[in-house]
Amino acid sequence: MKSRDFIKFLYNYIILILIILNILAGVILYSIDNKDIKPIFSKPKYRFYFIAQNTVDPFWMEVVRGAEAAAGDLNIAIEFCAPRFSDIREELKYIDIATLAKVDGIITHAFNTEDFTKLIDRAYYKGIPVITLENDNNKSKRYAFVGTNSFEIGKKAALLLIKATGGRAKVAVISNSDSNGDSIENNLKMNGFLSTIKDYPEMKVVKYYTSKMGILSAEEITQKIIDSNEGINAIFTISSADTLGAAQLIVDRNMVGKITLVGYGISEEITRYIEKEIIYGTVASDPYNMGYESIKALVEIKEGKNIPTFIDSEIRVITKDELFNLRKKEMLRNKYRKWESLYEQGDI
Repeated sequence: MKSRDFIKFLYNYIILILIILNILAGVILYSIDNKDIKPIFSKPKYRFYFIAQNTVDPFWMEVVRGAEAAAGDLNIAIEFCAPRFSDIREELKYIDIATLAKVDGIITHAFNTEDFTKLIDRAYYKGIPVITLENDNNKSKRYAFVGTNSFEIGKKAALLLIKATGGRAKVAVISNSDSNGDSIENNLKMNGFLSTIKDYPEMKVVKYYTSKMGILSAEEITQKIIDSNEGINAIFTISSADTLGAAQLIVDRNMVGKITLVGYGISEEITRYIEKEIIYGTVASDPYNMGYESIKALVEIKEGKNIPTFIDSEIRVITKDELFNLRKKEMLRNKYRKWESLYEQGDI
């Protein structure tokens, strides 16, 4: 390369570097001046440990998504842990690890057992606040419980099934319980369900099943229900994983319209099944909001603010009609935002 060409190349290269540096400087200065934009290299305010019940249930995937969103908004670092399938020993191990690691706070699914009480109390005495999520341990020194009223979940599910069947059905119940630790919550759901259908003499629960392996197990149980000679024409599933498993088997065995399925939880897959009328409807808490609110509550505890000991995640009843209404409202909101944007820009 000739010396003149080299100098020209070097000059152009330096100009390019200066332009890039100038742009970066502008972005950094804008970020500092604008309060709505977080510093690019800000250190997390707190380090939290988040323990979910399992990694296979769509419910927990949505809870984690909400927690991640809150962590981003509030500048929090989170470590997520969960056994693949529900396992008390694994969850207890994670609480122990979090306590030994001296994290700033713990959010955990909990069972109402003495082992959980001891470990939550141990974290408390070491100055680590604990929030329980979805399942509570009210004997412990946890600061708050983020979840729903299990009795009301069962009650609303029963009302949904009564509406779907006209109050005449032989019902099978599939309960997801990989251990006995969550039996209190399941019992509350069943108490709410049974206390509501007792006024309908032609609606009876004729069979109870317990799922122990997620979706596959629910499919196997639904196969047994279909093959039985007990005339079961309705199923109530207590977890979102079992709801999906039962729905898939109903499709595979061409039983759509012959078995009414009312489940628990909400996800994209469950929504599709509801739209296709494979699932009549579900009763659901808001898992995304549950995850978000748990992080928010733990931050408020760390900042010395008072929070309620029970943070209620509202119960929603989701049917095909409800999904249609929600989408209609969303379309109207989007249309309003579009007109508002055009007005602000002076285009209308």
